[in-house]
Amino acid sequence: MTAAISPILKTDLFINNEWRPSSTGARFEVINPATEEVIAEVAEASPDDVDAAVKAAKACFESDAWRSLSARQRGALLYRAADLLEERLEEMCRLETLHNGKPLFESKIDVEMTIETLRYYAGWADKIAGNTIPVDGPFFTYTLREPVGVVAAIVPWNFPLNLASWKFAPALAAGCTVVLKPASETPLTALAMADIMQQAGFPPGAFNVVCGGGSTVGAQLVRHPGVDKIAFTGSTAVGKEIMREAASTLKRVTLELGGKSPNIIFADADLKAAVRGAHNGIFYGKGEVCAAGSRLLVERSVHDQVVEELAERARKLVPGDPFDKNTRLGPVVSKKQQEIVLSYIEAGKKEAKLIAGGNPAKVNGKGYYVEATIFDDARPGMKIVDEEIFGPVLAVLTFDDVEEGIELANRTMYGLAAGIWTRDIQKAHRVARAIKAGTVWINTYNFYDAAAPFGGYKQSGFGRELGREALEAYTEVKTVWVGLK
Repeated sequence: MTAAISPILKTDLFINNEWRPSSTGARFEVINPATEEVIAEVAEASPDDVDAAVKAAKACFESDAWRSLSARQRGALLYRAADLLEERLEEMCRLETLHNGKPLFESKIDVEMTIETLRYYAGWADKIAGNTIPVDGPFFTYTLREPVGVVAAIVPWNFPLNLASWKFAPALAAGCTVVLKPASETPLTALAMADIMQQAGFPPGAFNVVCGGGSTVGAQLVRHPGVDKIAFTGSTAVGKEIMREAASTLKRVTLELGGKSPNIIFADADLKAAVRGAHNGIFYGKGEVCAAGSRLLVERSVHDQVVEELAERARKLVPGDPFDKNTRLGPVVSKKQQEIVLSYIEAGKKEAKLIAGGNPAKVNGKGYYVEATIFDDARPGMKIVDEEIFGPVLAVLTFDDVEEGIELANRTMYGLAAGIWTRDIQKAHRVARAIKAGTVWINTYNFYDAAAPFGGYKQSGFGRELGREALEAYTEVKTVWVGLK
């Protein structure tokens, strides 16, 4: 597998368009979760390396080389990066699967969306505009939208390249410069993307990648006075810490955090479609999806039928080699994550009724696999209902009417996403309005587009990624008054 991706396997830090070892010589191992083998040793950024990356980004932001680029020229660079990524599609998909464990077909979906995101924001680069304002008095008054500055993008391991692009693409389109910190488990596609950005023609310092732990490299980026904005995706607990740390320098912050999303099946739904949607809503991506439909709410009159069909599908979802085209359930990302998921399963066995899965698994005697797991008779107050598991574990709850379904859906500290399954369009819209979540899918689940904003309510964070709305987080508004007398 490694030989096939060797042309783009970069393992040093990327700072100021240069590949550099860590200033301390430190490196960390990257593990293939399907085989438990070391596939790379990546340079671990020191405080001096982080400082160098931020200074490179700041120098670029203030340089003539960056400021003299027109918005349309920035867009052309993003278009070029998208084309280069598309040329390397197969290599990047294999690299993503290699260190994340997701089935290869899922990696292809992720990388293709990354390409779409780059092209979408390439098109926006020369359309970020201000307004003229009809104020009282003899004035010509207008606003400018200017880039916020240096952006530190801190991304998780579940969609390593795709979620990174949700941050760096709009940031670069707006005229910001970027320091990207990928997760330690999955840094390889971010480093490969740096190679592509360099080839696309981005000037030195516009795009930098530093690797290492969140508590070290990530924390230093959050504290660094040269960073103007933090764009973070990850857990709610870490998001709160980032807010606290960013306060000392009043950094702008956007946070896309955890979720415990309700997927609601009403009795009048197309039940076959709803069961498929519920299955994909939790087991796609091994359940390592922030918007996973991990709480399934089923109307009582169809509960038995839905649960029986779901359990049958889950039992057929056999863990397998993620490079096998028939595999639909790969390993979770790491041994640590496997242990976390299994601990929740053990808690669930004491609280609810296990009807499918519930065990670790191996493929060819290796790997951090977890069976597709379903618990029935779940209720609020249980760990498996209230807490984000981030694995292939579904909790099924039962409700009797629309109002109870809405109440159960909203009984969570999170508010990232929700699903609604019904043939009654009036009911669908009414419930969609009542649910406190940033995205609501009706008769579908877990679809995304670069044009559609995504983000959370409540403790799922704030700010929006994707769409026109994301650009607002990377720009400042300046008001200009011109006296006409």
